[in-house]
Amino acid sequence: MAATGTPPSNTDDQPDLRNRIVSAVIIAVIRLLTLLPYRMRVPTSGWMLANVIGPVIGYRQRVRDNLTMIFPDMPVAEKEHLARAVPNQIGRTLAELFSPKDLVRTAAQTPVTGAGVDAVEEARLAGRPIIIVSGHFGNYDIARSILIQRGHQVGGLYRSMNYQGFNEFYVSRISQVGTPLFLRGRRGMGEMLKFLKGGNAIALLIDQHMSSGAPLSFFGRTAFTALSAAELALRYDALLVPCYGVRQPDGMSFEMVVEKPIEHGTPEEMTQALNDSLEAQVRAHMAQWLWVHRRWKRK
Repeated sequence: MAATGTPPSNTDDQPDLRNRIVSAVIIAVIRLLTLLPYRMRVPTSGWMLANVIGPVIGYRQRVRDNLTMIFPDMPVAEKEHLARAVPNQIGRTLAELFSPKDLVRTAAQTPVTGAGVDAVEEARLAGRPIIIVSGHFGNYDIARSILIQRGHQVGGLYRSMNYQGFNEFYVSRISQVGTPLFLRGRRGMGEMLKFLKGGNAIALLIDQHMSSGAPLSFFGRTAFTALSAAELALRYDALLVPCYGVRQPDGMSFEMVVEKPIEHGTPEEMTQALNDSLEAQVRAHMAQWLWVHRRWKRK
């Protein structure tokens, strides 16, 4: 899956030093949290991001701003609840991503439901390429782990973090869930396409702002969205499937929802269907999406 970030600049030492300090602090916090049992580690991480880190880095206000833009009539009390619940969910997901062995065990106990389950299995048996599409919702790596455990060969695409030391730490953790992982870029894309053409599956996230993307709709507003998942599905006759790891009320378990595959059409039609699918999931589970993300930036 994808991680946000851009390669560090070699021309500006001050931001690079800041990235190093921030990354070192994050790694130290993660290592301290791993001293806790997993069932304490996840909620503790959620609490820390919601009540300590989140307010400092502006997460609460960003959630409020996005909700006000999309839901201008939302009651203040509901916005305040989500301003705390969303960072809590982010903190829980981070703890899970950096606890790969526990995540794999959780995935093994996760029920799999939805209209697309049989289609995905049939594609695997037929050697047909599969493109699993999700968003920064629930825990997106649960699906990758489940599919691997069910016999799929699943590759993930990720973006390099700002600081190499933290990037290496991050990749070392997510690679324990499964490989191959492809670094976003020319070489990584080439390796990923070769892997997909071989009849395997790849997992992508679709809900990041892409300035070069198509001006599609998400929650009734223009959201520039990459068409690449749909274009690859058309190019390689791949199954294009929305898939979500939906967090359950206990905060620790999940349900993997595999929706009906997207019918092939134009890339714009297919990608809009993916946006609509994610929007429906977010509306049903408002706290589980990354409302801190600047999804509706102008071109």
